[in-house]
Amino acid sequence: MSRKVALIGAGAMGGAIGQRLVETGIALCVFDPDPAKVAALVKRGAQGAASAGDAAARSEAVILSLNSPKIVRLAVFGEKGVASGAKHGTLIIDMSSIDPEATRELAADAADKGLRWVDSPLSGGAPKALIGALTLMAGGAEQDVADAHEILKHVSTNFTHMGPVGAGQTTKLINQVLCGLNFLAVAEATQLAIDAGVDAAKIPQALKGGRADSAILQEYMPRYVARDYRRTGRIDNMVKDLNGAQDLARRTNTAMPLTATCAEVHRMLTAAGLGGEDQAALMEYFRGAKREILE
Repeated sequence: MSRKVALIGAGAMGGAIGQRLVETGIALCVFDPDPAKVAALVKRGAQGAASAGDAAARSEAVILSLNSPKIVRLAVFGEKGVASGAKHGTLIIDMSSIDPEATRELAADAADKGLRWVDSPLSGGAPKALIGALTLMAGGAEQDVADAHEILKHVSTNFTHMGPVGAGQTTKLINQVLCGLNFLAVAEATQLAIDAGVDAAKIPQALKGGRADSAILQEYMPRYVARDYRRTGRIDNMVKDLNGAQDLARRTNTAMPLTATCAEVHRMLTAAGLGGEDQAALMEYFRGAKREILE
């Protein structure tokens, strides 16, 4: 018998997770405020729900794919939220990327209502979700995390229990620091190659397997060269995550000068109206520095 799972949030990331779960035999019940997003998954075999509480009432576990602690709290504890319909002992798996401290508060409030909580943010984006190859980092009690893995194994190839509730979100912030710096470094190097007259499109192959190689180099330098800004993520989401990393750094008194610079570049692009663009649009920062006209 297939597992009954609710999905709350069917945006670009949640939609990809939902599609993969349906394809692997999960009985998925989905709710999103946007009926079109629900309809897209219903066409693939999911069931639609009238509210988050309705979806939770029909499921043994609930996956959240949302965008901020405030939205997560409303989805779980607001009117017709998950908590209004979930049975005692229901497992909530939060795949959103939010603050670790907020996560611990949400988990404590959920426990007061007899609900279990695992934070399991992700790395890999929608393309990896669609092929079941996400990297997941989980926080929570050992048995809760093991139960979450029974569902999340359908969308991931790398799943690590990092510690108690909040540890997954802390690990995701570290992931985002590394990704944000890498995106920016590759964009900067691409501009240098272009200015120096080197065929930047050849650099990923030239450096493949060397110490400078990375998944971001291989995927994004060709996109930077081609100005391919098809969206697989958003600059303003990176701002949110880098802000979270800086907040954590202040609480732990950790010096992060490179992250500060990276965050400011992302904020500048967001202020310039590019927050909704993919990370590939980081090239506009360097084009702007050269006083080129934005297309």
